Amino acid sequence: MFGIDSSELAIIALVALLVIGPKDLPKALRWAGQYVGKARAMSRHLRAGFDTMMRESELEEMQKLWAAQNEAIMKASSLPENSLPDLAGPVPAVDPNMVDPWADVVPDPEPAPVAEAPARKPRKPRAKKTVAADATGTGDAA
Repeated sequence: MFGIDSSELAIIALVALLVIGPKDLPKALRWAGQYVGKARAMSRHLRAGFDTMMRESELEEMQKLWAAQNEAIMKASSLPENSLPDLAGPVPAVDPNMVDPWADVVPDPEPAPVAEAPARKPRKPRAKKTVAADATGTGDAA
């Protein structure tokens, strides 16, 4: 933990017992535990902040690298300006003699309808059982 050996820890515990006393020692340990917990929470928060800053700086570096690589790829694979067709011009007419590539494709037949389960007969309502009260009033029939 802090480089404290078990014998050193035993000496510290013995001195704390003698100085603080057995009656107030649990209160002191509880107080120390609360402050240690607060210190751990603060260090955890500080470390999370540093981790976030590191992640953001790495992300910015990666984005710059990706942008440079993307620009290099775009320059390497770019076509001359005059090689692209003029898309702003008139639309060419469709040749009426052109063969339809989908003309001989037969559509799938519709699937057969699924047979429904036969309907159940409605149940007959059962008569409610009633218990006749006997002379004692317990409700048990003889």
